[in-house]
Amino acid sequence: MKEQIYQLFETSSGGVSPEDIALRVLVAAVLGLVIFASYWLSHAGTIYSQKFNINLITLTVLTGTVMTVIGNNIALSLGMVGALSIVRFRTAIKDARDTTYIFWAIICGICCGVGQFMAAAIGSAVVFVILLILGRVRNDTRTLLVVRAARAQELAIEGLIFEYFRGRAVQRVKNTTEGSVEMMYELTRGMLNKSQKGSDKPITDELYALGGVEYVNIVAQSDEIGS
Repeated sequence: MKEQIYQLFETSSGGVSPEDIALRVLVAAVLGLVIFASYWLSHAGTIYSQKFNINLITLTVLTGTVMTVIGNNIALSLGMVGALSIVRFRTAIKDARDTTYIFWAIICGICCGVGQFMAAAIGSAVVFVILLILGRVRNDTRTLLVVRAARAQELAIEGLIFEYFRGRAVQRVKNTTEGSVEMMYELTRGMLNKSQKGSDKPITDELYALGGVEYVNIVAQSDEIGS
């Protein structure tokens, strides 16, 4: 029993040749470049991070290298888990899709490290197509309409905004003083563009035409950090 346990934890790389190691690392690098291209294409025009994209390649190669060393060795795998458990990654993820790319890079590295090239290639091809088709889907940017005017124009402004956006603009904030009022409405960019196409004047001109309006601000919001 003791000998079996010793053999189970015995350090053995499985007799992987240098050529085999080079092949696994090379395939991991190629798949890392595929991930690089997918990230670059799906993030075009948004919060593209070149440093993060380059790190995806190195992450794939490093994972493949580690898996080549570990092989079927349980002792090394437990040691790797223990080492990684003390690492704390505090880098903010700018886009939810970035998590997908991180897992994609790790999984490709694992497949290449154990020599499962076909699984890595087929999986990467399917994910590449999915992200290429659906990766350009964007959330409709939230837009805030902020109006500050004389208190006497409060009802007129609310009525105009209700009519202009057909009741779809949601009032989020209303701050009032004795002589002034400030209101904040939440809408989407698509809603704003559609309403302006269906009207002779933009909402800003309509509001200023009422008189007593100090300013009108239209602010685009995004949940993505750094965008």
